Amino acid sequence: MRLPDIAVRGRPARPARWPAVALLFLWACLAASAARAGESYTLAVVPQFDQRKLHAIWKPIVDEVARRTGYEIRLVAPLTVRDFEQEIAAGSHDFVYANPYHILRASSRQGYIPLVHDKAPLRGILVVQKAGPIRELAELDGKTLAVPSLNAPGASLMVRADLEKLHNVRMRPLNVKTHTSVYLQVANGLAAAGGGVEKTLMEQDPAVRDRLRILYTTRDMPSHPVAAHPRVPAEARSRVQAAFVDLAGTESGRALLGEVPILELVATSLKDFLPMRAWGLEAYWVD
Repeated sequence: MRLPDIAVRGRPARPARWPAVALLFLWACLAASAARAGESYTLAVVPQFDQRKLHAIWKPIVDEVARRTGYEIRLVAPLTVRDFEQEIAAGSHDFVYANPYHILRASSRQGYIPLVHDKAPLRGILVVQKAGPIRELAELDGKTLAVPSLNAPGASLMVRADLEKLHNVRMRPLNVKTHTSVYLQVANGLAAAGGGVEKTLMEQDPAVRDRLRILYTTRDMPSHPVAAHPRVPAEARSRVQAAFVDLAGTESGRALLGEVPILELVATSLKDFLPMRAWGLEAYWVD
């Protein structure tokens, strides 16, 4: 847009000049934008799925958050849950998508700060073969329980705690690395039962899911959050949180998040996870 000419008595009209304060403001905005563009962070995702599926789901989400914030954000996908646990315990990543108990434990060591999570709660489930003989929990005593990780909060910690404390059933946990492997083990009769969560069961291929039956469901817990390490500047944490919430407010964003699956993304904080400290899950944690 051309600035208006200014006529002064006795002189020809000349173009107006930008006020010095406006130029300084423009320079500050450009400098801030360039600074953000130079900032680089990692976002590690707990391996709920195989590597190919995890990248297919999370890469578009991370790219969109990076675009909205102006930061460079690199997706990291550890090969196993155990690898992820070791990395979050060491504070290796700037942002993480982790299970709620990971965040609770890390809060006293690394201080990861929850930013957003699914408003829908997380529930642990115990699945058996739909056509199999198991009908009562007591029939599982002493048998093998496939779990995606010994320390998975819903799929292992809460299922095992409920079975032992409430139903006097003790099973032998078998770590099969991923939720998908849990459901395949049970569907194929390689384990008597499997621990999982409702969300990951619904993500399975119908050919596998339809061969399973939920025998038991645990109490509610907060869903997996995206959390930030405290070394990440407050402004960056705020921008990433806002980017996720804004993304969830668009139709295309909801479609991307629905693949995780995240049904209704909302802002969160550590206080939403603190009640879990009274559940006695530490007794089942394996270092």
